[in-house]
Amino acid sequence: MARHSGRGWYGKVLGAGLGVTMLAVGASVWTAQAGSAVTSPPKATAPATPGGVKSVAVTIAHASEAGTHGVNITIDDGPDPVWTPQVLDLLREYGVKATFCMIGPQAQAHPDLVKKVVAAGHRLCDHTVSHNTAMDKASETYQSQQILDAERMITKASGGVRPMYYRAPGGAFTPYSRKLAASRGMRPLGWNVDSKDFERPGTDTVVATVENELPNGPTILFHDGGGDRSQTVEALRRLLPRLKEQGYSFGFPVR
Repeated sequence: MARHSGRGWYGKVLGAGLGVTMLAVGASVWTAQAGSAVTSPPKATAPATPGGVKSVAVTIAHASEAGTHGVNITIDDGPDPVWTPQVLDLLREYGVKATFCMIGPQAQAHPDLVKKVVAAGHRLCDHTVSHNTAMDKASETYQSQQILDAERMITKASGGVRPMYYRAPGGAFTPYSRKLAASRGMRPLGWNVDSKDFERPGTDTVVATVENELPNGPTILFHDGGGDRSQTVEALRRLLPRLKEQGYSFGFPVR
């Protein structure tokens, strides 16, 4: 799957109560981050789940539960107190359900938004603790800490609803991370269409990119965190009704 540009805006994240210091992501592009050294923090402990956890497939999901003419809206890097409510308003207005790939500390900082996402019928996705796009170069201990600590943060913030997917930052999956996530009931989640909204190229460009790339597959990548997401909001305002008019239905990624 396509590699996203590295995004170091999370930088050095202090996990509250975790007793570990997150690594500074530092570089802003993948090529710079790939060579960065990673020191493994203590291995995380998986959160207890009553009744156990049912494992899911380890392969990276791209298809939609809504079928051949379905579309999956996925929203990364939040929740954000400015942009997530606006995205939720638009999804509600057009009757669309989405998958929110959340950063652990963001969920921990804004549990009210996580609960609103769940209450509106959307699904949660684990997007790690510090959004390190060089995770596939890191140790298994580090990968485990990033995935399991984020899972715990999101689950706690939601009031007990666990993430159903795991999306590696920048698509930096490894066989180990996919297997770990799947064992926790989180299907590895890819994307077919990168809207490029994170780069803020202009709303017209975001809309055109989605429309041009949609034949590649149903899972579209947007963002509600990491900076000014006004172009994302406006792009969704245009795209959601347009896609419905074209006969697309909105669903969730397969599990």
